[in-house]
Amino acid sequence: MRNFSVVIGAAVVIAAMASSTGALAQGPVRQIPSDNTAYGTTAAEFLLFPAGARGAALGGSFAALTSDVSAVFFNPAGLAGMERPTAMGSSMNYLAGTRYGAIAIGFPMSGGSRALGLSIANFGFGDQPVYTAEDPQGDNGEVYSVNQTVLGLSYATRFSDRFSAGITAKFINDQLGRTTGQAGAVDFGTTFQAQVSGRPIRASFVIQNLGTTLQHSGNVLDVTVLRPPPQGQQPVQQEPALGSLKSKAWGLPVMFRVAVSYDVFSTSGSRFTALSEFLQPNNSEPGFNVAGEYNVGMGRSGFSVAGRAGFTYQPDNNLDPAGASSADYAGFASNVSGEGMDGFSAGGGIKYSRPGFGVGFDYAYRSLGVLGGVNMVTIALSW
Repeated sequence: MRNFSVVIGAAVVIAAMASSTGALAQGPVRQIPSDNTAYGTTAAEFLLFPAGARGAALGGSFAALTSDVSAVFFNPAGLAGMERPTAMGSSMNYLAGTRYGAIAIGFPMSGGSRALGLSIANFGFGDQPVYTAEDPQGDNGEVYSVNQTVLGLSYATRFSDRFSAGITAKFINDQLGRTTGQAGAVDFGTTFQAQVSGRPIRASFVIQNLGTTLQHSGNVLDVTVLRPPPQGQQPVQQEPALGSLKSKAWGLPVMFRVAVSYDVFSTSGSRFTALSEFLQPNNSEPGFNVAGEYNVGMGRSGFSVAGRAGFTYQPDNNLDPAGASSADYAGFASNVSGEGMDGFSAGGGIKYSRPGFGVGFDYAYRSLGVLGGVNMVTIALSW
């Protein structure tokens, strides 16, 4: 029995020494950092574009303030704040020759406690050369286009003088070359209004593009396949087999927003509103916006003018992970660190309003950092 105990003890000592030797040979265990952010895993990114120049100038930080027809794009609950029927149209020349446009119309109902809105937005480009391995220069004359469209039907209701909610049902059609994909989605938003120090404060919760996946199909995906002969056998004459390639189904860019706006001061002829918004997308890291809008009336003329500015912080825009003082990405050079590259936005507008008629013009500039900037204009009519 004593000999058996000695053997067991020796075995434990040897095992411990072997384990210690292996740990020393392998060195310290390092924890590999992991990032589960789903970068580049969604389609129809144009759904996140600000569809009105007023909201674009505020960096998109508009969900808690919107109370006109543009609410169908930012927060459908704001549609319940409309005072009369309004139609708007927006246009933006985006990067690399692409173009974005949006149209919306809204109708208040039931004395203003409810509202209905219709909207359409489109993004795309046309007649671009097709490059293939056989024709890397695209000289054969074949071209392709991209045409992405979303149709929306919005409904909003005011439950009290403080709380309203709204929903938008969307149909998305994505034409990519000779393939087409469809998807459905909904936006849901709420707005709560109160008073702080005698001045209005508004808080909003919005979730956008919650829906199905988008998968492309088309005749261009149909192929013919010749089955290779078994290994070691001579090929024999055969009929080609018909097949169809299957594209991946992509999710939509879901966005969660929590927004607050507060009238820092407000008089009968002027108002300054501060805004802030937290953003949590499903395809990148969270960010936030801060913005301000100053609006002043021009006496009894019916005219008013507004100035706006905003800043957006998005951590995933850091193009310089090494921490150098400059970034060189795809040939673009910058002297900034890269964080929040599309941060700055600004703009203004002028509006004329009389009983039974109103017209407004808004302009916005958005910086996209090393990629340059884009301009958006919006015209609105009310009656």
